[in-house]
Amino acid sequence: MLKRFAAFFLTLAICASAFAQDANDLDRRLRALEEAIAKLQPSNDVVELRRQIEVLGQEIEALKTRQTDKVVIANTEQFGLGAAASKVYRVESGISFGGYGEMLYENYAAKADNDVRTTNKDKFDMLRGVLYTGYKYSDRVLFNSEIEFEHGSTGSGGEASVEFAYLDFLVRPDLGVRTGLLLVPMGLVNEQHEPTTFLTARRSSVENAIIPSTWREMGAGVFGEHGPVSWRAYAVNSIRGDRFTAGGIRGGRQKGANSQIEDIALTGRLDYEPFEGATVGGSFYSGNTGQGNVVGGETVEGNLTMFDLHGEAQFRGATVRALWAQATIDDVAQLNSLQSLTGNKSIGEELGGWYVEAGYDVSSLLPRFGETSLTPYFRYEQFDTQRSVPTGFARNPASEQTIFTYGIQFRPVPQTVIKADYQDADNEAGTGLDQWNIGIGYIF
Repeated sequence: MLKRFAAFFLTLAICASAFAQDANDLDRRLRALEEAIAKLQPSNDVVELRRQIEVLGQEIEALKTRQTDKVVIANTEQFGLGAAASKVYRVESGISFGGYGEMLYENYAAKADNDVRTTNKDKFDMLRGVLYTGYKYSDRVLFNSEIEFEHGSTGSGGEASVEFAYLDFLVRPDLGVRTGLLLVPMGLVNEQHEPTTFLTARRSSVENAIIPSTWREMGAGVFGEHGPVSWRAYAVNSIRGDRFTAGGIRGGRQKGANSQIEDIALTGRLDYEPFEGATVGGSFYSGNTGQGNVVGGETVEGNLTMFDLHGEAQFRGATVRALWAQATIDDVAQLNSLQSLTGNKSIGEELGGWYVEAGYDVSSLLPRFGETSLTPYFRYEQFDTQRSVPTGFARNPASEQTIFTYGIQFRPVPQTVIKADYQDADNEAGTGLDQWNIGIGYIF
């Protein structure tokens, strides 16, 4: 009888300390207890004790699983990255995993604004499927990366790319050094391009033609934050001017693919958070783009200087975002000659644009909807990739565009979104083409 009571009270002691001791230690003590009970004479009390031990063993296994399966939710933006991209900063150690995806349906008008029938075909595209992987070696050293698969298949016009891959060395919690394939810290979309970060089904055309998102280059620099102020400053391989077009500088991105580094660029960003939910700031990029090319016996410099001012705010159910960007390019006539560009095909000496977008979550007026949201929105944008061209070249009026987008987005939970909108596109040549869009997006 004494042995039975001793075994019973020892079992109670293990249960009472389950929340204060390591699960592996509890497991060891449980096995020792089972061995001790096995030596007792069979009785109803012993059978009951064995049943209780089995239940306790199941609870310990559940405790061990909870300790090793701590999932980081994609709900916080850190160090200039989106909620899913910055998960590595929030894991305790080891591997982090996340991602996002976008699917886009585009339905084009049958005729352009000049009443000419177009050849554009409606399409439904697995626009992007992205995987984020990171590894936190310690509280001071980590690796982070983004692998992007575009258009559903590398065999049907798609491709697989490394969007970023870098090492962070955290000197202090508010100051770090970053090196690798880096996102250029300009605009609102280039660093935070997950589909839940902007309202519309398609990214802003200003942050595609002027700031060529997604824009990444090889380099190194510093980043940090102090109170309401955050900053990033990098030296990177410069973009290639011999790939610019009348449509902008997008083709000059080198993307870390055997990047030429005859020219180096400096880029940086400063943001200020006046109150929670609001950010205002600016960024810049400056560097020669000739990359050692020679025209008429002279090395082409082709300096590109770009600035942007941006801001966004969220207050209760309202969201507002705005951006202005402008760029100037030197030696454009020489850059044109590298590609034999003539007439109105010239690269712009000056290009720029702006946009404002806003939405209101009507479900915020109805608390019973919980995390679900329903947000009507609009965006108005103007841009021109040929504000000026060199003497002897002509502007293409189609380069000056105005796009008005309005629609609605639905979020069953904050990490998923469905968007539907209409885009009214106009240009100075009268060849604008309107379209309907439906976007489906997720992050995790």
